[in-house]
Amino acid sequence: MAVVDQSESGVKAFPVKPKLKPNTNNKSTSTPESKYWKSFKLKQPQTLVSSITSLAFSPTAPHDFAATHSATVTIFSSQTLDRKSTIASFKDTATSACYRSDGQLLAAGSYSGQIQIFDPKKRMALRRLDGHSRPVHFVSYPRVRKTHLYSGGDDAVVKYWDVSMGKLKNSLFGHKDYVRCGDGSPASDDMFITGSYDHTVKLWDVRVSDKGSMLSINHGAPVEDVIYLPSGGLIATAGGNSVKIWDVIGGGKLLHSMECHNKTVTSLCVAKIGKDNSEFSDQYRIFSVSLDGYLKVFDYSKLKITSSIRFPNSLMSVAFSPDSSTRVIGTSNGILYAGKRKTKENTESVKSEWGKYVGFGAIDEPEKRVLRPSYFRYFQRGQNEKPSKGDYLITRPKKVKLAEHDKLLKKFHHKEALVSALKANNPENIVAVMEELVSRKKLLKCIHNLGVDELGLLLKFLQKYSTMPRYAGMLIVLAKKVVENRIDDINGSDELKGYIRNLNRLIKEEMRIQQSLQEIQGMISPLLKIAGRR
Repeated sequence: MAVVDQSESGVKAFPVKPKLKPNTNNKSTSTPESKYWKSFKLKQPQTLVSSITSLAFSPTAPHDFAATHSATVTIFSSQTLDRKSTIASFKDTATSACYRSDGQLLAAGSYSGQIQIFDPKKRMALRRLDGHSRPVHFVSYPRVRKTHLYSGGDDAVVKYWDVSMGKLKNSLFGHKDYVRCGDGSPASDDMFITGSYDHTVKLWDVRVSDKGSMLSINHGAPVEDVIYLPSGGLIATAGGNSVKIWDVIGGGKLLHSMECHNKTVTSLCVAKIGKDNSEFSDQYRIFSVSLDGYLKVFDYSKLKITSSIRFPNSLMSVAFSPDSSTRVIGTSNGILYAGKRKTKENTESVKSEWGKYVGFGAIDEPEKRVLRPSYFRYFQRGQNEKPSKGDYLITRPKKVKLAEHDKLLKKFHHKEALVSALKANNPENIVAVMEELVSRKKLLKCIHNLGVDELGLLLKFLQKYSTMPRYAGMLIVLAKKVVENRIDDINGSDELKGYIRNLNRLIKEEMRIQQSLQEIQGMISPLLKIAGRR
């Protein structure tokens, strides 16, 4: 950017803002906890097909996580943060992935109203549950029980399934609008909560399902997400730009309302801080993400925000691994932000196999430096690589440089295009421009609008090339039209009269030549016929 001298011009120069990147709190106000959340180093963001509707970690090691996007469920490794497998057996957009308590099965809903149960390793559907008439947005396993499933969708009905039999056990009615979220109770597998766009959160107990919901809470806005806190007596709800904490044991009493987002809060999750010998180790926090691009960390024991991280996109989903090592965030445009925290346990587990076999003890493997776009070597990578046998060479098409008259024709400046071609004095280009104007039915109009000097250029061209056999068929007719339409201008200029006289003389001379050639042809033709008979 050019530097402006403010003393001379009196104008202030402002630096150009860089592209928005994920950013944490200011260093001057950083706390030990904010430094902890900052220690999750983001890997290069991965771009999926479309909006990431949900994220879910497996409850068993190595805690792989699933992301639903488009008509696909993609499973990632929590160790390398790379893709492991893809499940693409949905007819419509996949939603609400959820692992079973043992991590052996994965359930996911879809906009088609069907729920599918998968084996994540074999990527095959073991069950297909059909019961919802509208898109399914919420699927959840109980915390311990393996044979049942809860679900809810846009048909405003909550369903309780027996997965082992593949049958619907019960339909729960009470919501008046779309059911968008839910969570199973950590205290009892028979109880769960659901949130709806009718602004309510309902507590259900399948043992007394015929009596309706056990408790109804009004959030005050369409509920986007609802989660149980680890104790089982508190729940957190997200709707509008607020996150609220409720006491379900106390009859649904509101304990705290947090309104720190500027746009709709889209997803919640509970995160446990890992063991690092600090004052807040083994404590729980609430993660909330919003369309404003912010991730907020909320300490519900002290009722305050402990960290805030900004991302350049609208956030749709968030999840935190059970071993407190991996944090993943999904956005509305399909970008997955996955971050992993380096711990002593992780670094000690990465050892060289050679040290084990020789007997000298474990040897740390050298850490590989990841190439990033901020490094110069990032742009030089692969230039010295030799192509393999199956590689294809992809070349860019050469950019066509357009002439001035072509540019004017693209802009529909017809007269200017004709004049530009006449000034360039290339007969092929001039005739090509004239043919294009004839196809556009604009040639006579252009001739009528030519100035005297421009008309002189045209007549000079016609005088020179009208008798050439290559162009004569078009130019002779054009010369006649020019004389008919611009006779007054030609009579008023001696120079233009000279062009017409020369053109007339050349045409007459050409006619005499043609007549002589025809006479010669008439004498030679009988001789050629006689010679052909012999």
